[in-house]
This record gives sequence, C-alpha cells and structure tokens, in this order.
Amino acid sequence: MSNEVILQAEGLVKHYPIRAGVLRRTVGHVKAVDGVSFELRRGETLGVVGESGCGKSTLGRMLMRLEEPTAGKLTFDGVDMYAQRGSAMRRLRRDIQIVFQDPYTSLNPRKTVGDIIGEPFEIHPDVVPKGGRRRRVQDLLDLVGLNPEHINRYPHQFSGGQRQRIGIARGVALNPKVLICDEPVSALDVSVQAQVVNLLERLQDELGLAYVFIAHDLSVVRHISDRVAVMYLGSMVEIGDEDQIYNRPTHPYTQALLSAVPVPDPTLRGLRKQIKLVGDVPSPANPPSGCRFHTRCFKAQERCTTDVPLLEARPDGVSAHDSACHYAAPLALVGTESRPV
Repeated sequence: MSNEVILQAEGLVKHYPIRAGVLRRTVGHVKAVDGVSFELRRGETLGVVGESGCGKSTLGRMLMRLEEPTAGKLTFDGVDMYAQRGSAMRRLRRDIQIVFQDPYTSLNPRKTVGDIIGEPFEIHPDVVPKGGRRRRVQDLLDLVGLNPEHINRYPHQFSGGQRQRIGIARGVALNPKVLICDEPVSALDVSVQAQVVNLLERLQDELGLAYVFIAHDLSVVRHISDRVAVMYLGSMVEIGDEDQIYNRPTHPYTQALLSAVPVPDPTLRGLRKQIKLVGDVPSPANPPSGCRFHTRCFKAQERCTTDVPLLEARPDGVSAHDSACHYAAPLALVGTESRPV
C-alpha cells in the first residue's frame, strides 16, 4: 500500500428534494450525504460501515458520478472529477469502476456472460482490439475463478456467488485503479461471502487495486479493510485503521455497533457490556441539530444539542484518530481484540 492519495473527497453533499402539492413544489430535502470527507490511498481498502439508510450506497454512487453532488469536490488521481465532461469523463471512468450489491439484478438476463463482461470494451474500444475481446473475456472469467468455457451461458445458469464473480470480472475488465464495492457480499451465503472476499483480496494484490468497501457487516469489513470509516445519518463520525476502530473506538455510535457484534469466544460470552441505543434513527429529511447522534447517545449533554462536533483527531488511549464527538473517549470491548488467524 502506498501513501499516495488516489481519491480525495471534500465536503460531499447530496440532498434529494421533497416535492408536494399539485405544483410539485420543493418543501424540503432528504439529506442523504451531508459533508463527507476522506482520502483513499493507492492499494488501500477503505471500509465504510453504518446502519441501513445512513448514506453509504449514495456515497458510493457519488464516487462513480452516477449521482451528481449537491455540493463538494472529488479529486481522482489529481483530477477534479466533477469538472470533467464528455470524452474526458468517459476516459476517467475506466479507472474507477463499481461492483453492485445484488448479483441477481446487476446482470442483464438477456445477455450472455461474454456479452456482459465484454460490454466495457464496446464503450472503450481502444482498450482491447475487437479480434481479441473473446480471449480477454475468457481470461477474466479464469481470473475470477469461473470456467472460461461458460462464456456463452446466461446469468440464470449461475449461482449467486458465481454471478457476483461475473460482476467483479466486469468491474476489473478495464484495469481500473479504484473499485467501489457496494455491499458485494451482503446477498450471499456466509461460506460464499468468504470466497468472494478472498477473491477481492487476491485481485487487489495482483492488480494493485484500491477499494472502497461498503458494508454493514463489521466482521467482513474488519477482515478486508486497512482503514474503516463509520457513517451515521449522512455523515462520517469516526475514521481510523482497523486496530483503532475495533480495539479503541472513541465515538459512542461505533462503540454501540461493536457491542452488538456476537462474541466468537464462548468463554467470553456474557462478559461484554451491551450498549443499547434508545429510540429510532431520525429522518434524514429532518436531522437533529448539533450532533446528529445526540438523540440516541448515552453520553449526550446540553452542548451536543447545539454544537456540531468536528471530525478531528482525538486521543484513543494509545495515539489519536478522527472522531466527531465532543466527549470522545476510548472504550475497550470484550471479544473485539485482534487475534492471529
């Protein structure tokens, strides 16, 4: 992994208008992503975790520019991505690709696997000469662990794990530098999840890819990620490396998430303090003032209702990492310590 930053987000915002009445006037906004900033280095995996509806997938689509931002800046390999148009944007898309969540709906059922994986070469014809595309597709099938002879089969003839491998083959077809993985294993069985995660790790080593790995499964994210970013209600609340987030979390929301993860060691079960959050997640159309987490936080005080905490380095007991909490403090949780594999 290099220290060179390949993808940098600065204050990304995505608000969807709420329209009502006969004239369809805008009466409010759903603040799906509200001021997200982070950096991704070459060859690194950044895990993005959070509850459903916190804005993870919207963020992933914004990184691909499948969603236009309301505000903010995205710099990819030194280029302002949102300032690109036409052919310049098309060239840029080669270097940042996506693997979608659902392997059943992300593949066109009317096309063969060869057509699906080869479609990027139709859009970017200079990547592979027309005469060599079939051979290239077969090489990609072999790369992701599928039989190259199945190039003429249709998606319904494959299992869920195999379909996701097809999606990964399509994602790496153009030799990208960054791959956005939008919950790529959430629809798969646990045993198949492990196979797909191991495949992604192997491809990262062989192809030098950087990943933004979006998921809600903390154990999967821990296995694959170098750094982890925790999202809540459209904002980043904590960012750190795997050891900092899992062994020394400082934000109350991260601590609550980790306390809900089952303890694998049966001798430690019952020893972990369970942090129970009160109430429901507020609506992104009307987020709370101040700290967005204060309505459910066990540390909330008067200041939290008015002052927005900055995402900045705060002590974690050993060093410091970014956390958006006025009263950030490390909390060791039984059963989350790193163990040799």
